[in-house]
Amino acid sequence: MGNEAAAAVAAAEAERAKELIHYLAWDVAPGVTIHMQTMLMTWIVMILLILLFVFASRNAKLIPSGLQNVMEFFVEFIEGLVTGSLGVKGWKAIGSFFVSLFMFILVSNELGMLPNVVHGFHWTSPTNDINTCFALSLTVAIGVYFVGVATNGMGFFKHFISPSPAFLPLHLLDELTKPLTMALRLFGNILAGEILLIILYQLAPWIVPEFWVMFSLFIGFLQAFIFTMLSICSYEKIYAHH
Repeated sequence: MGNEAAAAVAAAEAERAKELIHYLAWDVAPGVTIHMQTMLMTWIVMILLILLFVFASRNAKLIPSGLQNVMEFFVEFIEGLVTGSLGVKGWKAIGSFFVSLFMFILVSNELGMLPNVVHGFHWTSPTNDINTCFALSLTVAIGVYFVGVATNGMGFFKHFISPSPAFLPLHLLDELTKPLTMALRLFGNILAGEILLIILYQLAPWIVPEFWVMFSLFIGFLQAFIFTMLSICSYEKIYAHH
């Protein structure tokens, strides 16, 4: 009996070794699985962001430099996007949410550029997991309703029958498919980039991967920008008349 159990464990380890991306799945209950790798990477991203903002805001100067200058660049970048679509009122109300969203996705995307495997552990992006991407898009989608009702009351739902009640099915379909497409776009791009990077490290570890890393860093920024911009656009109907 003990030999059979050991053989099953060995077979599972061998199967895991063949995987390019390890999620370290843990079955906590029937039908409930937790991806421990994603959880760990998510906590690392959150800790990194806390440290970045703490050190950037510590001893802040009127004329920024160093880390403060970098962080202010990103904040002002998002401020420009939000005010351009939602106005100053939208920025004051939910601007911090979009800054947090953009920075979380950006750092998550770039974290996967360190794919060195050590005893089955490797650096991965939390956004290479569809669960993370869908959670982000769902947070944005649900947030629209909370902010919309808080800002415009029940009149917020008028857009579902605008310009005619006949458009109600289309509006409902849009509300259902938008979070899914946002999640799949982010997930697909980041996962594909990490898989290709791991393969390139195995084929040509000293030449090709370095160029792909630089390109992937840009892709990580671009995907964070696209996701954040689409999220901002989701809130436009709330502040259209403000």
